[in-house]
Amino acid sequence: MNAPTLDDVLSPPPGSAMWRPDFLFGAGTAAYQIEGAVAADGRLPCIWDTFAARPGAVRNGETAAVACDHYRLWQQDIDLAASLGLDAYRLSVSWSRVLREDGTPNPAGIDFYERVFDRLAHHGVKAFVTLYHWDLPQHIQDRGGWLNRDTGRRLADFADLASRRFGDRVATWATLNEPWCAAFLGHGSGLHAPGMADTRYAVEAMHHLLLGHGHAMAALRANGAQRVGLVTNVTAVSADSPSAADQHAVRLARACYNQWVMDPLLLGSYPEELQELWPGVRPIVHDGDMQVIASPMDFIGINYYFRANVRSDGAHGYTDKGLDRVERTIMGWEVYPAGLRDVLIGFKGRYPTLPPVYITENGMASDDVVADGRVDDAQRVRYLQRHLVAIDQALHAGVDVQGYFAWSLLDNFEWSEGYAKRFGLVHVDYTTQARTPKDSALALKAFLQRRRAQGVISGRSS
Repeated sequence: MNAPTLDDVLSPPPGSAMWRPDFLFGAGTAAYQIEGAVAADGRLPCIWDTFAARPGAVRNGETAAVACDHYRLWQQDIDLAASLGLDAYRLSVSWSRVLREDGTPNPAGIDFYERVFDRLAHHGVKAFVTLYHWDLPQHIQDRGGWLNRDTGRRLADFADLASRRFGDRVATWATLNEPWCAAFLGHGSGLHAPGMADTRYAVEAMHHLLLGHGHAMAALRANGAQRVGLVTNVTAVSADSPSAADQHAVRLARACYNQWVMDPLLLGSYPEELQELWPGVRPIVHDGDMQVIASPMDFIGINYYFRANVRSDGAHGYTDKGLDRVERTIMGWEVYPAGLRDVLIGFKGRYPTLPPVYITENGMASDDVVADGRVDDAQRVRYLQRHLVAIDQALHAGVDVQGYFAWSLLDNFEWSEGYAKRFGLVHVDYTTQARTPKDSALALKAFLQRRRAQGVISGRSS
């Protein structure tokens, strides 16, 4: 039997809704991870600039000072995304690049994104914009950051500016990316910027992040934005045993990983299980806060990567007991596509007002190298294929999934992991800045070409 070719190793199941042209396929990036140019043209420092300068905070002491040099190579990168046949491109806008400390616009930063959006429009690629992808301006952090309620209002100011200047070229707005990571990793464990490590801080930061989401949505809608939502990371959770203690540990883990964000947005309250996890730790909730947070959304973005297998810690929490003999990525994350299906179906059952869903991030890190002009990332191709099957199963179960974005378009600065982990569809040589589409990118391109051809044939025959 001949080995499979790039033309037939990546595609949704026959008859899947993902073959329809209105199901969007895209790839994502984040400003801080790719742009570099951290001191160019009036850009202000952000919390990740400060955090990365802290000894030991980032692997090998690496920083995003250059990253993928996207600030200089943006046109090449947008053209590359278009050449893959992507329907949409998910990006974030750097708060520190477009707003000065006094709240006035920075013309050079505005101009940079104007050119990016114009180029996307030129290619007919839909822009999916995330406002806050973890890069809070340092001057706002100096006034308390997400521990200060006022930061939510500052996010609304940012949303107002961005939607007034770019709104005519933006298809979809997400207020926040992964508030769980910003709150817990940034304020509870100290693994991410700003590097705080206190559960009380994490709980308070989460409330203010979600409050900022609500205020930002209002600003976006006031400026005519048609599709507004939020992007959250989710985790599939399984029990290490059938014991009652381990089954309860699953409920606690789901409350932390998934419901801490989803319940306030879609049920208007925080899950009670959090009080068992963190006794006596509650955010300061003012009258009207939960109504602001639970304002109706047009979509929810779901970022999915792995499963947690948990057991009781013997007290009021859980521990993650990784399974043996399972496939993992170089991040150490288990490859578990069925978890995406299960999480989506679970959300449909738990949340009567679940809005349409985009899978806004899904992908894997591998140790990719260029050999004879090619990057053979067969594991990533299999990873993507298996997750498309899982999404199709969720679609058949009635979940309204409307798009899929691979993470990420480019290898990039992977936060506290520096440049050691490559998630991109496109390989980046950080010395020369050469871009090389990996086999996964070419496989996705081949599928999208087949989908367009099928649509043309169907259109002619109808």
